[in-house]
Amino acid sequence: MEQKERKAVAIAFIVLALYLSPLYILGEHAHIRVHDNMDSNIAWYRVLVRSGQLFGPIDAVIPQVINGLPRNAFGTEFSGIVWLHALFPSMVAYALSQTITRVFAFLGMYWLLRRHFLPSPESWLIRVGAALAFALTPFWPSGMLSTLGMPLALWAFLSIRNGEATWKEWLAIILLPFYASFVLGFFFFLAAMAAVWLFDGVVRKQWNKRFFAAIALMTSLFLAIEYRLVYSLVFSGEPTSRNEFLSSRLSFVHCLRLTLKNYVLGHTHVMTVHGPIILPVLWAAFFLVLRRRQRGPLERRFLLLFWLNIALSAWYAFWFYKGWQPLKERISLLNTFNFARFHFLRPMVIYVDFALALQILAKDRAAWRRLVPTALALQLLLLGGFNEEIRYRLAGTPSFEQFYSEHLFTEIKQYIGKPVSSYRVASVGIHPAIAQYNGFYTLDTYNNFYPLSYKRKFRRIIAKELDKSPVLKDYFDHWGNRVYLFSAELGKHYMFTKRSHKVIRHFEIDTKAFKQLGGKYIFSSVPIMNARDIHLRFLQAFTDRQSVWKIYVYEVE
Repeated sequence: MEQKERKAVAIAFIVLALYLSPLYILGEHAHIRVHDNMDSNIAWYRVLVRSGQLFGPIDAVIPQVINGLPRNAFGTEFSGIVWLHALFPSMVAYALSQTITRVFAFLGMYWLLRRHFLPSPESWLIRVGAALAFALTPFWPSGMLSTLGMPLALWAFLSIRNGEATWKEWLAIILLPFYASFVLGFFFFLAAMAAVWLFDGVVRKQWNKRFFAAIALMTSLFLAIEYRLVYSLVFSGEPTSRNEFLSSRLSFVHCLRLTLKNYVLGHTHVMTVHGPIILPVLWAAFFLVLRRRQRGPLERRFLLLFWLNIALSAWYAFWFYKGWQPLKERISLLNTFNFARFHFLRPMVIYVDFALALQILAKDRAAWRRLVPTALALQLLLLGGFNEEIRYRLAGTPSFEQFYSEHLFTEIKQYIGKPVSSYRVASVGIHPAIAQYNGFYTLDTYNNFYPLSYKRKFRRIIAKELDKSPVLKDYFDHWGNRVYLFSAELGKHYMFTKRSHKVIRHFEIDTKAFKQLGGKYIFSSVPIMNARDIHLRFLQAFTDRQSVWKIYVYEVE
């Protein structure tokens, strides 16, 4: 490595440290993602660790959630992120997880580009810049290295395929399954590697045994680590909420629009922020390549990834095409497992293609060459604006401390004055994860899967509210991961702070059905004006300076 490149790598690590610094400096005062993070996963880890069922048997349940949520719904005990939350306070665990993920995202992309795509010394700036940009993408936090670890895995697999591997590549293949998810990334990556192996065998007549062994090894490790998920998907006979999923209902034209939207904007769980800067660079390089009569390995690889990027967006969109539904009704696995997630390969594809596009532009002419550092700098600045502290503070969402409001819910707990295991609660206008995080036993929840029988019991509580809103009815009946006390007046909104003037005037839940499930108290972030009419007795409103909530506590009579 030349001195310029070493300095660039050092600067990249300094940038990473600055990017991560708010998590360490602000601690629980930091602003982080709410959706599919604070409203779910972070609370799940805390509930699991405190349940005493971290290593529970395959049929264990967690009594704190829905009167007994299957232990398998919380995932494997062999996940690195679970152990971070078991060993450290939630916010420290979150900061450490972000650090691990982003550091190895940078190293993986840098090593991949340096060895397999852009090995020439003059490409050092592109290698480092593209790798740093990839490491700053606003990935889904609980995904860990599920998508951001793919370049590291591809570096290892391509090295093994080419006969260049050392113990480091095999170590990467062995360790990655402990800090990534099979169903949220690596199933699709390994399927792609299997396709490459088959191509080598069928087309090139090269049946690479070591390459196959590496694929088999990582797949076996994932299946062993995720044994709870495998059991739930394949062997468990009890129907789950996923059996009622209805995902394929879009028209052909709608799927075309969704293809374009995904291609330009990406997806919330695999955000690449590639539209304003990277996409124009890709298309500029594409037109340059089209004009060339002779295309070398650089151009051919660029075109392969360019078209693959489009194909992955199309696959994602058309997985929801209504023509699939008859097949999905016959084969339950097509409903319970989301095969649309092949698009989770896109972050790696886009950023490798970005690096190749910059190299193509740099080779074309001096004017294009000067564009390279500008494009990299603009992309890094754009990603810097997506730093969680900047993005969510500007959006006005609560900080970690404000969201969970431990002091406030401790006060509520003391006011009720009973063991939390002796009664059940549910929330209105706030996420039930908040009550769960604070130790309350909840009838409501947000989970990927749970017994279908419970979904039907809970539906009786909210049936009249669902009948008022076709949107909520469709949302619960055909998806149902959010088992919430829905209010048609509130809609799909669960963040009503104490500054809100919203009230519920006609809440029509079945409090008798609520009581039959063990429900005793309702925590609402807005006043319920007709509480007496539905046999709810208002007890007291709770708030304090640290919390963004004002919680109205109601007791079922």
